[in-house]
Parts: sequence; structure tokens; C-alpha cells
Amino acid sequence: MSPDLWVLITGILAAVSCGVIGSFLVLRQNAMLGDAISHSVLPGLVLAFLITASRDVLPMVIGAAVFGVATAYLTELLDRTRHVYRDGALGIVFTLLFAVGVILIAIYADQIDLDQDCVLYGEIAYTPWDVAVIGGQSYGPRAVWILGGVLIANVVFILTFYKQLKICSFDPAMARAVGINERFWHYALMTMVSLTVVAAFESVGAILVVAMLIVPGATAYLLTDRLSVMLVLSAVAGVISAVGGFYAANWLDASIAGSMAVVAGVLLAGVLIGVVIGRRLAARKAVAAAAAAMGITRM
Repeated sequence: MSPDLWVLITGILAAVSCGVIGSFLVLRQNAMLGDAISHSVLPGLVLAFLITASRDVLPMVIGAAVFGVATAYLTELLDRTRHVYRDGALGIVFTLLFAVGVILIAIYADQIDLDQDCVLYGEIAYTPWDVAVIGGQSYGPRAVWILGGVLIANVVFILTFYKQLKICSFDPAMARAVGINERFWHYALMTMVSLTVVAAFESVGAILVVAMLIVPGATAYLLTDRLSVMLVLSAVAGVISAVGGFYAANWLDASIAGSMAVVAGVLLAGVLIGVVIGRRLAARKAVAAAAAAMGITRM
């Protein structure tokens, strides 16, 4: 396939993977936790590299997952003290962990090709040339296989534990009342978010990952009050953003990941405007119908 098609497929896989798992962050009013995790996993990635002397996917994912869950745990720990608000706790934890990662790189990896840009920011346009080679045979871009595997893992996770995730997202108190361990499922979700983030941002860039974790889910949330429909709509919004952003980038000769994020924002704005106008028209019709029923006519 052509390099452009590989880039488009990579963008779609990243958008859908982030969109479906990010919908739960939107529902739980933890949207910015994805942004925090995308930075706070840095020390996990550095430690994984220092221990294994390799940037292979498995140790990197394990290191990222550990620090992603640690971010959620430390944030909740500070929040439960009642002396630090949740947003403040999140800011404290992710900046602290990110700073620790930067220091580790400066001390132990200063002479190695492992810096903040290398670890945190990718360029989706380069994915066609970073191929998976097994037995001397090329099987296409490595990012496509990684993101495809993450998407399958997210879908299997959501379908298998849909009931638990749904109850914990909408009513944590009810979940505890019926015997569901809400905290366990919270950390399980954070683990999947961490895996998704670290699998995506090396290939497609932090901007696109953070945007797709939040915007497609927020867009879908405006259109439905059913979780199953919201997950489907978030995936559709992710695909539209990826495809639209890809062609917008070619037209404008601009950043592909940035264009995808912009299209996602434009799509959200369009849906929001449509919802607001639709609700106002519905309200006016309801008032007019009520007035007509009472025999009131406008002078």
C-alpha cells in the first residue's frame, strides 16, 4: 500500500482506540486524566529502558501501565485528604512524575537516543517507514500492528466488562452497594488508558492522542444518553476526524496530527451548535404548543 494509506490507517486506529476508551473518562468527568497520564508515564518508560536497555514494546507498555495507574492512585490519595481539590491533585501528580522522568533522562540517558521528544512525541507521517520485520520479511508499519492490537484489547475489555464499567461510570455508590469493587474497575480502566496512550503517542504524537482521548467521546456525549450508542458514535467521530484531518493536512501542507485534532474540535463545535439550536427550537415549539392548547394567541 502507499505511504499515505498507511498514515491514514494509523490515524484511524489511534482515533478509534483512544475514542472508545476515552469515552469512559468523559463520563467519569476525568477527561484531563488522559493528558496527565500521557506525561506521567515518562519515568516508567525511562526505567523500562534502563532496566532492559531496549525500547521494545512490552517493557515500555509495562512501565507505562505501572505509572499510569500510579497517577490515578496518587491523585485519588490527595483528593481523599479533602485538603487538595481533584484538579489540583492531578496537576501536582502529573507534573511531579513528568519532572522525575526528565531528571532520570538527564542523569542516566544523556548520551543515549532517548530524550523527551523521542519518548513523548511522535510523527505520524513517519509511520510507514517504521516497519515490523519478522524473519527478514516486512509486515507493514509497526504502529499499525500495535494500535490494531490495542484497539482489539480495548474492545474486548469493554465488551467483557461492560456492565461493571457502565455502573461504575454512572453511579459508583450503586456499584459498591451491589458488590462491585468500584476502585478495582477504576484502576483497570486506568491501566487500559495507559496502554492506549503509550501505544499511540510514540507513533502519532501527544497532541493527537490527548485530543482523541477527549474530543470524540465529548462529541458523542452531546448526541446520546445511551452508553452503547455513545461508544459507537465516539468511534465514528474518531474516524471522521482522522480522515478529514488527513485530507486537510494535504490541502494545507500542515501537520497531519495537528490537522486531525483540529478537525475533531471543529466537529465537536458543529455538533454543539446543532444541539443548542435544536434544543431552542424544540423549546419554542413546546411553548407554542402549550400556548395553543390554552387558546393563547400572539398579539
